[in-house]
Amino acid sequence: MELTSLTIDSARSAIQERKTTAVSLAEWAYRKIESDDPTIGAFITLSKERALAKAAEIDEMAKKGEKLAPLAGVPFGIKDVMVTRGVRTTAGSKILGNYLPPYDCTAVARLETAGAVVLGKMNCDEFAMGSSNENSAWKPVRNPRDISRVPGGSSGGSAAAVAADMALATLGSDTGGSIRQPASFCGVVGLKPTYGRVSRYGLIAFASSLDHIGPLTKTVKDAAIVLRTIAGQDPMDSTSVGPAVPDYVADLEKPVRGLKIGVAKEYFGEGLDREVRAALEAAIQKLAELGCEVVEISLPHTKYAVPTYYIVATAEASSNLARFDGVRYGHRASAARTLSEMYRRTRDEGFGAEVKRRIMLGTYVLSAGYYDAYYLKAQKVRTLLTRDFDQAFQRVDAIVTPTSPTAAFKLGEKVDDPLAMYLADIYTVTANLAGIPGISIPCGKTSEKLPIGMQLLGKHFDEATILRLAHAYELAEVQN
Repeated sequence: MELTSLTIDSARSAIQERKTTAVSLAEWAYRKIESDDPTIGAFITLSKERALAKAAEIDEMAKKGEKLAPLAGVPFGIKDVMVTRGVRTTAGSKILGNYLPPYDCTAVARLETAGAVVLGKMNCDEFAMGSSNENSAWKPVRNPRDISRVPGGSSGGSAAAVAADMALATLGSDTGGSIRQPASFCGVVGLKPTYGRVSRYGLIAFASSLDHIGPLTKTVKDAAIVLRTIAGQDPMDSTSVGPAVPDYVADLEKPVRGLKIGVAKEYFGEGLDREVRAALEAAIQKLAELGCEVVEISLPHTKYAVPTYYIVATAEASSNLARFDGVRYGHRASAARTLSEMYRRTRDEGFGAEVKRRIMLGTYVLSAGYYDAYYLKAQKVRTLLTRDFDQAFQRVDAIVTPTSPTAAFKLGEKVDDPLAMYLADIYTVTANLAGIPGISIPCGKTSEKLPIGMQLLGKHFDEATILRLAHAYELAEVQN
């Protein structure tokens, strides 16, 4: 049995009913990785021994007739910014090139407790800083839909592996769109939960107030299954919060008729590709045909989102990445004569160009002479952006936007133009600044057969509504 024809639900059922085995699914995935990944570059490290041991454990349970857990035998990939006990975790950086963590990320531990088989660690932009997955210290990732194009970033390896059927699902992280934008570019489903809904314990920090962990999957139902598994309060993460986790899967079947869908004019202005606009307009019409009421809204501070994000995110990155100094773990420069020289050489050798750029920007905006002018002002604008959403959600149940202004661009096209690269996140960073949930689902293709993504944004802790809307749209598209 091949992963190509399976979803999480069908894979688990096939193992439970002894139509296949978890070991055979894992072995099929590894053969697929061996044949396809040299071209795509989605994996950095494989954990074959760990995966096959877990798969054999699942098969033994199935053989005994025991009821299997929700993710039993499902082949998963984990973005390489989540620590995994005894499995190399690099964050896509040379500075952590040989790091073997002594513990598991909470989200990974919850997956494995639910029966998931972890195939390995997914390639990503270094420390999750990038929109194209060209900033990895190891190799760029190519888009399986067109290998001349980027898969999106920073969770490009996670999205590419699902799109190429090398894993049934993956975990990614999203600081400014790093789950949703790759999902859009690769034509898969990508979900960023509410800030605090999923524990960040064990996630190597980029920007602590913006980082989120979430799933990339083939279907909306699969995303709901994964979220149900990894969500919930964690005593190891003080920012994880305790609203009860609903049954997202059961909620998918609730009707969407009567839901109010907001369309913000600020997301359909200058810079939006013509084909992306047409696909989004068709998707909005489809939601209307499903019985949703389309309401025009305004999010007036949206134009300040990208500059605000790149001040807050770089400031937090500057603080977080100070821990990588060559003293406690990771790479240490050799032949340094003084401690300060060792610091400088270690960081110069270990960090890539984009990470250095963001550290310098962040250090600058936090410096004594510029803190009020930049960082403090950005935090005030962040509050205004959050208020925009709060006011909009008094009128609507969800907001629909493009995920990205364009489809996947060519490898190398924006590498030398950081501003153009940063603008690829223009529709996604607002959700991170406000902490609200967002999901990207496929909603069409360009004339060049490149996937286009639709983003649905919801109220805090209301993942159930955007999942339900996404599921209804997905079913309607399949029936067409």
